[in-house]
Amino acid sequence: MGSSSKLRNSCSFPNLLLSFLNFILFILSSASVIPIILLRNPPTSLGFAFLLVSAISLLSSFIAFYSHLTRFCFITHVSLLLASSLAQILAVLALFTKEKPSLAMLKSPRDAREAKLLIRLECGAMMAMLVLQLVVSAATCLVHSCWVRDFEDLEAEREAWARKRSRRIAQVQEEAMANAVKIAEVKGRDFDEKMVKGKYVQWVKTDFEG
Repeated sequence: MGSSSKLRNSCSFPNLLLSFLNFILFILSSASVIPIILLRNPPTSLGFAFLLVSAISLLSSFIAFYSHLTRFCFITHVSLLLASSLAQILAVLALFTKEKPSLAMLKSPRDAREAKLLIRLECGAMMAMLVLQLVVSAATCLVHSCWVRDFEDLEAEREAWARKRSRRIAQVQEEAMANAVKIAEVKGRDFDEKMVKGKYVQWVKTDFEG
């Protein structure tokens, strides 16, 4: 009970910060889907690629909430964060440096101004997601190291307690053995005394009868 409470109470501020950042990332990832859908529905292959980037980011934020509860999905979460960050870098480069070719590949039926505005909104959302995801990665590593340190401290406490318990058991066993030896000695002396008394009584009877 004390061990689990220590783990729950440790690094409370980083845990809270990580939950908040993942919630913001979840909202941004959800919002980044809207410009692509508004540009063209159904999207083109490039639009689907941008949607996939948003989906990976959504999945990473969802896994973050799950790993925050279970603390067993660190590698999966970090892998998704890295994959999502790489995909966002490619998406930002495509939207920021090659805006016109991207517009042409998205084949939006909307007005050119509306399409440019939506493209820039998508680029801004991807950039914000990228920055936030890097912060989330750093916070995730910080929280994980905190969990590992606390777990190692608890394991050291358990080992120390187990050693102390073993010493106590050994001490009790030694005392019990010493007491058993003393009892055996006392019983042995009593038995010897009874034997001596019995022989003395028998000798007196024999001498008296004779």
